[in-house]
Amino acid sequence: MTCHMDGIRALAPAKWRGLDGLMSVFWDAEGQAGAHAYYVSPDPRIVIFFNDVSSQIRMSNRENGFGRHDRPMTRAVYVPAGVPLWTKFTAGHRFSHLDLHLHKDRLLRFLSPSVGTSAARSAVRRPAEIQDISAIGAVANLLVGEVSTPSKHPIYAESLVGSIVAGLLDIPEQDGEQGNGRLTQAQMNKLIARFNGQGDCRLSVAEMAETVGLSESWFAHVFKQTTGKTPLQWQLGRRIELAQHLLLESGLTVASIAAQLGFSDQAHLTKAFRQIVGDTPAAWRRLQLLR
Repeated sequence: MTCHMDGIRALAPAKWRGLDGLMSVFWDAEGQAGAHAYYVSPDPRIVIFFNDVSSQIRMSNRENGFGRHDRPMTRAVYVPAGVPLWTKFTAGHRFSHLDLHLHKDRLLRFLSPSVGTSAARSAVRRPAEIQDISAIGAVANLLVGEVSTPSKHPIYAESLVGSIVAGLLDIPEQDGEQGNGRLTQAQMNKLIARFNGQGDCRLSVAEMAETVGLSESWFAHVFKQTTGKTPLQWQLGRRIELAQHLLLESGLTVASIAAQLGFSDQAHLTKAFRQIVGDTPAAWRRLQLLR
């Protein structure tokens, strides 16, 4: 695990307890305005905040992503193995949270008997972020009690962790396309419909993810599994298809088509068109009309 923090200090010694394939850590801390942290681990992690931090902490999965690719920190977060996380305080704030560091194989052993190996592997790769922790908050409080002052057999604390995992992770159906790490046809239809409804045929990855109800990072993963392309590669291909349609069915100039489809200028459209089609828009139009 790699973790760096600056401007964040513990207010009391952390309380921790090692269990079968996992480590539970509870701590109270304070972050000053501008404080920041970085975390990445070869194993999954769950963080549960016992107070609302969405107004004071921003998070991002991209280095230097604050300002363009950040979002509010939610009350509960599941970070898959290998996924980096940057956080930044916009204001000073005290907080308490429970960290659960889980061995990936232990997590799969817990999920697989109930949902199947394929669905379990899909679930552990998918980030999860929820603000309403009413379903798991009470369980998390019980676990904090067992971490701070163990009173029962470890299997009790392990079962509490299992309940948190089941309540937080987005576990797909075994027989659905989503369970195989793919978008469903209904999700693709919603995405295409929104794309077609855009005036300039442009959507950010965040907007595309929102359309189908997924987090941005998980959407990017399953989209490529579904289409073989990144979201932006797919979107550019759709825009070039529309450009081809307008070149054949309208008398618009290449410059007008570029403006209509959200390209910065004619040269931008020409470069993208050549990369995908293999010819310039004007040359392609002439060839099609000759045929």
